[in-house]
Amino acid sequence: MQQSAEHSAAPLRIVHVFRAPVGGLFRHVLDLTRAQIARGHAVGLIADSTTGGAAAEKQFAELLPKLSLGVMRLPIHRLPHPSDLGAAIAINKRIAALKPDVVHGHGSKGGVYARANGLFSGDNSPVRIYTPHGGSLNYEPGSLSHRIFMAMEALLATRTDALLFESAFIASRFEAFVGKPKGLARIIPNGVSEDEFAPVQPRADAVDLLYVGELRDAKGIDTLIDAMVLLGRRGLTPRLLLIGGGPNRAALERQAQEAGLADRIVFGSPRPAREAFALGRAMVVPSRFESLPYIVLEAAAAGVPLVATNVGGVPEIFGPYADRLIQPDNPEILADALARLLSQPAETLHEEARALSTYVASRFSVSRMVDDVLQGYRDAIAARAADR
Repeated sequence: MQQSAEHSAAPLRIVHVFRAPVGGLFRHVLDLTRAQIARGHAVGLIADSTTGGAAAEKQFAELLPKLSLGVMRLPIHRLPHPSDLGAAIAINKRIAALKPDVVHGHGSKGGVYARANGLFSGDNSPVRIYTPHGGSLNYEPGSLSHRIFMAMEALLATRTDALLFESAFIASRFEAFVGKPKGLARIIPNGVSEDEFAPVQPRADAVDLLYVGELRDAKGIDTLIDAMVLLGRRGLTPRLLLIGGGPNRAALERQAQEAGLADRIVFGSPRPAREAFALGRAMVVPSRFESLPYIVLEAAAAGVPLVATNVGGVPEIFGPYADRLIQPDNPEILADALARLLSQPAETLHEEARALSTYVASRFSVSRMVDDVLQGYRDAIAARAADR
């Protein structure tokens, strides 16, 4: 019923602002963008020009003919940088020229630029929507960086028409460290499409263990390499394939080499998730920090056996099966979990995976996510009009 009402409502002009076109955040923006275009809305994108590589360039090129508000790419640094002021002015001018109804910022830096807009728009400034994706909310509480970023979030909250959280975990972090949202705030979980629930079968030459994602500290891959060392001491010698790119790749390759694991740990290039899933018999997600990770949703939907840590919104994905999750940042606990997985019959692992897939199908729908986000936009527009 909500979807039919959305189709009958007036089309919106929407601009998504984010930093790096990589990982789950980029997938989230792409899912929203494609569905919003399909429903008749005019959409534009603003993103960093220095990250994403060939994969991002391909995605932008495919979308560009359908983006009636176009694409703007410019250098956007992850941390505060002297170039931020120039970028903010350029983005403000772009948004003022496009005259959107909605500016939706994703992630910490995208949220800054989206909510700082309005400099050249006057009374016609669009509603400002913000979806945190972890980022600054996952900094160590009490650290100087955390205090500075939370103060910035509190300041920007005064220019936020709606907060659309992707997990209950991030909503709770925001309330604990920034404060209770004063305006519209909703939890709208990420979703996956019906096609993604088709089971992925491992190839005949699949490795024992697979990691898919960014190679950076928050993902805990160094812990996984340490756990592989411990498995070797127990006489277990599984093969591990790490698929992805990121700032820690060289350091992780050195760690594997120095641990004597170069023959059992292979580093592969980024590729589509379902294509990657077929390369391993089970997937490991050893993260230290997460929000509501798409890679876990995608693997669970595809029926891939999973070992994952109990961080962020991962327990929300596992629901009644959250007792399968393990403590993060502990190589011994991870090694124990991997040893148990390696000892289980394939049928047992796949029965557990099928049960998790069924649960995810009942809770995490991309169409529901898009419906709820669009309703959030319209409610924010209505609230702005009422205030005026």
